Amino acid sequence: MNGSRRLSSQEIAEVLRERIRGGDLRAGDRLPTQAELADEFGVERGTVRQALRALQEDGLLTNVSKGSPPRIAEPAVPRVEPQSTMVTLGPRLAEAFEAPRVRIDVVCHTSETLMLALSEPLRLIHEGRVRPEAIDFRVLMPSRDIALAFPVLIEQEEDDPVHQRWLQMRNAQARVLQHNLQAVRSTHRVDVRIAFRALPFTPPMKLYLLNGEEALVGYYTVTRREEEYESRTLQMYDVLGSRTLLFSFLKRTGHRDAVFVEESQKWFDALWETITTDMTLS
Repeated sequence: MNGSRRLSSQEIAEVLRERIRGGDLRAGDRLPTQAELADEFGVERGTVRQALRALQEDGLLTNVSKGSPPRIAEPAVPRVEPQSTMVTLGPRLAEAFEAPRVRIDVVCHTSETLMLALSEPLRLIHEGRVRPEAIDFRVLMPSRDIALAFPVLIEQEEDDPVHQRWLQMRNAQARVLQHNLQAVRSTHRVDVRIAFRALPFTPPMKLYLLNGEEALVGYYTVTRREEEYESRTLQMYDVLGSRTLLFSFLKRTGHRDAVFVEESQKWFDALWETITTDMTLS
């Protein structure tokens, strides 16, 4: 390489880093064998192995072993710390709406947070900054006919104003969600479909599946609170869904994340096609 001295393992690693950065070596490409690299750089194989280990520790190589040439690793996807649903969902939906065909599947208790978060991608559509050809929403929420696990009165009473309050919220928010999506169909000629089905149980967590590529999961945490409703103060166990932390799993990262996204999609599809029922918003 330089005609006067042998390169160190650190210098060889830096040469290979530059080839990766410059695009001469791309994700998925195989490196030459250790013997070939040793011959190219005029060094012992042990020096090459040290250089490859350094690149592996940097996350630039995979499959570093004696008998098989390593491959250039896929670029690492930055890990984002979980934030509340209200903070996380809008930007993730906006990114999902950049796809030509948008597919969003949701499991939630009410669609309040989804309704609010959808304002960001809908604004981008109205401004002409994103132009999806089709939007397909499927939403699973608890049935009106079941005894909910939450919200519930702390002290049981003959009537159930908490259930009535929840049902009114569920239906009103879903109608707004439906109206806002259908407005995109009429004003921008986007093929929009939105469907609701009713779960026979209270979901303990919320799930958003974005284009089959990302799963956002948050666990509902039950808390004690009170709320004014029709001139009454209701003491109840309830959840604050907008404050729920969302954990992101991306299919493109591979390994466990990819499996989690795929299994979450299978779980949703199975519920949609089997034990759920048509949901009326009245």
